Amino acid sequence: MAKMINTKYGYVTPQEAEMDAHLDKWMKRRAKQHGAFSLEKKRRKQHAKDKKMPLS
Repeated sequence: MAKMINTKYGYVTPQEAEMDAHLDKWMKRRAKQHGAFSLEKKRRKQHAKDKKMPLS
């Protein structure tokens, strides 16, 4: 039987722990590239047709 390792996902085999670490790195890198965790939202300018014109 393979030696079990205690990870943040529970007890897993060494191969599963290695795969989890690889996936965690990949997800962190991908989120950083795409700004998934940025606190500031990217805002687009409103187009003139979307703005409400004041009635005078």
